[in-house]
Amino acid sequence: MDKPKQGFAGLWNISFGFFGIQIGFALQNANMSRIFQSLGEDIEKLPGLWVAAPLTGLLVQPIIGHMSDRTWLGRLGRRRPYFLAGAILAAIALFVMPESPAIWFAAMMLWILDASLNISMEPFRAFVGDMLRKDQHSVGYAVQTAFIGAGAVVGSLFPTLMEAMGVANVAPPGQIPDTVRYAFWFGGVALFLAVFWTIVTTGEYSPEQMASFDAATPGEAPVTRALASHSHATSLAWIGAGLLVIFARHQFALLREVLLLGALLIGYGAASMVAIALARRGHDRNMLSSIVGDFAGMPPLMKRLALVQFFSWSALFIMWINTTPVVAQYHFGTTDAASAAYQTAANRVGELFAIYNGVAAIAALSLLPWLSRRFGQVRTHMVGLACGAIGYGSFFLLRDPAHLIASEVFIGIFWASVLAMPYAILASSLPQAKLGIYMGLFNIFVVLPQLLVATVMGSIMKALFPGEPIYTMAFAAFTLLLALLAMIRLDQMTPRPESA
Repeated sequence: MDKPKQGFAGLWNISFGFFGIQIGFALQNANMSRIFQSLGEDIEKLPGLWVAAPLTGLLVQPIIGHMSDRTWLGRLGRRRPYFLAGAILAAIALFVMPESPAIWFAAMMLWILDASLNISMEPFRAFVGDMLRKDQHSVGYAVQTAFIGAGAVVGSLFPTLMEAMGVANVAPPGQIPDTVRYAFWFGGVALFLAVFWTIVTTGEYSPEQMASFDAATPGEAPVTRALASHSHATSLAWIGAGLLVIFARHQFALLREVLLLGALLIGYGAASMVAIALARRGHDRNMLSSIVGDFAGMPPLMKRLALVQFFSWSALFIMWINTTPVVAQYHFGTTDAASAAYQTAANRVGELFAIYNGVAAIAALSLLPWLSRRFGQVRTHMVGLACGAIGYGSFFLLRDPAHLIASEVFIGIFWASVLAMPYAILASSLPQAKLGIYMGLFNIFVVLPQLLVATVMGSIMKALFPGEPIYTMAFAAFTLLLALLAMIRLDQMTPRPESA
């Protein structure tokens, strides 16, 4: 038995909520460095303040994925309860964020905002797989990517639109401009309404219907039984790696945020030891053993694709943290966050982010499907990764802010590909009953590189290029070249061409 084919209206309704979620992410990505610097933070400390975002994703997404796979609230369904809860919390955070009186409060609100956005976002990835037949996965994720691009354009441009309407774009030292304040308030309303649209216009298949669509889905017990046979040596290796990171931080005087990375490695090692012990005792239905077992038992294709995601999202997070200081310093000649030139540069970054997201929205519905039909999904993503490397590298060559539009076109193609192709490749190979947990685990390789960038990049830049943020773009270009090499390996184990 197969699912009914969705028409345009169905595809639209399934992913429209992502339009609002991405408005929230765009406001966060384009303005948080601006908010932190406006409140008086030094540029070298920005990565440490951003650490809240990847950490919340790392913790929240697997848990929400596991829970949403096992949720059924009647008419409200499986994924939609999480859409609603996350949207309410994120809207509140967006309203409170621009009223932050100090850096510590803004960092706390970033933590809350990112956790809330992840609560809504993670089930949306699985929702496409839930609602669509396998032959519609590519178009489903392409439509979702188009909404992501459109939402990001709106969120990125809103401060500039406010300035054009006469709203003050400059504030006294220690305060956040009104353009940013109004943008966040608008984003809170838009996010909630968009997610609510998806909730009221879509139904969900019942557990019985999902079982009939995917009768071959493996049960839970085999995963945890396999975990019971694992040795504690791997867990000890994770703990040892964490201790080594902590030692390196003290030995080489790295930034204190590196301690968080070490603590996370130790924490996962300890958690995996507990999960193995529970599985050996026959407690095979608990969340911890299920998550650790599914992580250890990822399909080979998912493991290789996870490596590509790791390098890809390292580059993206470098860009989000550093584009504002890079453009302000190298294209507008200022490092003073209280100056009019800096605020103009920050608005320009919002425009650039809007451009790459607009390009992504167009590419997702036109260029990527054409490339996918002609060359296959894997090679299409290889093209996207190459475009990203070109886009980041061009920041070294272009000094006129107007010329950065060309950089953003390449980055936009890359962004469209990274949002659509990996999920389209992956979704068709995953069991229906575990789409939530596997999508959550897959997104570990989206947030883990962000955490590494937030904890390590500041130390690297302080040691090698103090006060020269332009070199972060070189790191971004290099990581995409590594992603491209990893994708070449993946190309050897997937058939082509595939239907888009």
